[in-house]
Amino acid sequence: MDKNLKKIVVLGTGGTIAGTAARAGDNLGYSAAQVGVAELLAAVPGMAEVLKGDTLVAEQVAQVDSKDMNFAIWMTLVLRVQRYLAQDDVCGVVITHGTDTLEETAYFLHALLPTALQLRKPVVLTCAMRPTSALSPDGPQNVMDAVALARTPGACGVMAVCAGVVHGALTVQKVHVYRTDAFSSGDAGPLGFMEEGVLRRVKAWPLTLSHQAAASVEKIARITTWPRVEIVMNYAGGSAAVVDALLQPLPGVAPLRGLVVAGTGNGTVHVDLMAALRRAEQAGVRVLRASRCGEGRVLPVAGSAFADSQGLSPVKARVALMLDLM
Repeated sequence: MDKNLKKIVVLGTGGTIAGTAARAGDNLGYSAAQVGVAELLAAVPGMAEVLKGDTLVAEQVAQVDSKDMNFAIWMTLVLRVQRYLAQDDVCGVVITHGTDTLEETAYFLHALLPTALQLRKPVVLTCAMRPTSALSPDGPQNVMDAVALARTPGACGVMAVCAGVVHGALTVQKVHVYRTDAFSSGDAGPLGFMEEGVLRRVKAWPLTLSHQAAASVEKIARITTWPRVEIVMNYAGGSAAVVDALLQPLPGVAPLRGLVVAGTGNGTVHVDLMAALRRAEQAGVRVLRASRCGEGRVLPVAGSAFADSQGLSPVKARVALMLDLM
């Protein structure tokens, strides 16, 4: 056996990439998470040419529509990724995932993996906007690109690849509800492009965290109840009602620990909503200021009432705040 040959581990979590519809060509009325990851890989033509003798190892970690992604699946996933990356003969991990919450899972893995493993291997999330039953499914090409990226010498960090574009975990964001090229890195730009199974890299690998110390996987795994962090949005006529309602205790619901406000523009907040956020902070709730804008980052302003999200989108800021509260 050639000792230079490696393994690529593919972890399945469900999503549209594993979905099917009753009618060929139905790209909307399908059921996500119907096809197992092993079957998904077996249906990808040309995979042997991409692998060049390397081995694929498939494992089904979950089988869900990613709109239903939860903390338990996240912890199972990060522990499996950590285990596989620690093996010398594994050169990378690919995760098949639904598009809806892919950016949150990518950020979660990015936040946990660097200190857990001193990461020097790639973790590549991929997805599809069309189910396997589509007349022209996009999943097979995305999987091939993800495997090729995971085999790329020097590749490291958590990334996502969709429609031939490679995005870093910090900046990737779903920006379209239907197109196959549904993701963007905003004004930060992508890391590179997959072209006939070869990466054309235009930016450095996304190896390190730039805004917070990475959390400990082992420490997080021991926590049974995650801190409750919610997101509220600013808009014309925004009121205090939502925040005040979130502060009210509910039977069987964990008390509110954090709030991310998706502000307008540079994280600006309506005067009534601002008053409610101040009341929340006085009640011991941590508040972060993000923006509902699709591009750019909230810039710090002297005298701001609340800390900014340090460039994170509202959904990623929520994950960061939960990890910080742990």
